[in-house]
Amino acid sequence: MSKIDQVRAAMVEAMKAKDKQRKDALSMLLAALKNFEIDKKDHTPITEDEANAVVKKEIKQTQETYDLAPADRQDIRDEAAARIAVFKEFAPEDMSVEQIQEVIRSVLSELEIETPTGADKGRIMKVLMPRVKGKADGKVVNETLASMMK
Repeated sequence: MSKIDQVRAAMVEAMKAKDKQRKDALSMLLAALKNFEIDKKDHTPITEDEANAVVKKEIKQTQETYDLAPADRQDIRDEAAARIAVFKEFAPEDMSVEQIQEVIRSVLSELEIETPTGADKGRIMKVLMPRVKGKADGKVVNETLASMMK
């Protein structure tokens, strides 16, 4: 069952339960997934990794809305928090720091780098990021790599 089908099924359940806030959040997520699929140049169905990336992007954008909402606009913050909770149900589990370190070690051995330095960072990230895309937050990956450098 594709991510689009999962979201659509959850939206139908929310409609039957008359849960308007959940239905609205699922509707937004479904629209984002469908728009991504429509915008793809090769016109193939959306893959699991692409769907996960779309869900993460929606979570990130909604988190920014929450963070930038004025303190006196609790209604905006409540709505954003509710959306994030719904979106997280469809997001993949992020990799742990230990898992990220394991991927970094494999990339280092592949590139034959024993002790990474700042000069190697670009080469490492070029190979590393495609492997963790959609599975880990780029900021956490960057911080983890920086902590492993000399």
